[in-house]
Amino acid sequence: MTKDESLIEAIARQENSALAILYERYSKKVYNTAISYLQNAEDAEEVTQDVFTTIYQKASKYRGEAKVSTWIYRVTVNKSLDMIRRKNSEKRKGFFVSLYKKDSGDLAYDQSTFDHPGVKLEHKENAQQLFKVINELPDKQKSVFILTQVEGLPQVEVAEILNTTRKAVESVLARAKQNLRKKLEKYYPNRGDNN
Repeated sequence: MTKDESLIEAIARQENSALAILYERYSKKVYNTAISYLQNAEDAEEVTQDVFTTIYQKASKYRGEAKVSTWIYRVTVNKSLDMIRRKNSEKRKGFFVSLYKKDSGDLAYDQSTFDHPGVKLEHKENAQQLFKVINELPDKQKSVFILTQVEGLPQVEVAEILNTTRKAVESVLARAKQNLRKKLEKYYPNRGDNN
């Protein structure tokens, strides 16, 4: 039994100290993954808290079929996508203040200003544009790209997290890169030229 599995068993017995240890061990990874999806610090913090609340509530149901880290990433991805869907639904229902400036067709809020905390200062502008187009990808492509390219997880682990095969992850990643390349070409039309 791994140390993580022992912690999950202790959490299932409602030992709060075990949850604190697991939180210390994984909260930064959870937050980094969530912020890559949500591009908003408050939302990422909320998802991080949600993830550990879920772990606390469902620890007794953990069966060890996947590594604890895989389970945590899976919960994080699901919670992040759920929040995106919920926010999109709220926008459609009109619960948010208008996204457009009064008397103008200009957006009042532009997610391209998102600064990922892990990006070096000299790369901020390119990263902002990249995260803007990542946000336009379908959920599966977004998940595979974020987990493999941003979080640096091996394709085998991403396959476990997303409950699919490594080959499927490889294929989805290729499509995500292709879609990102197409979307980025309109912002950087001469980027690939050798002139």
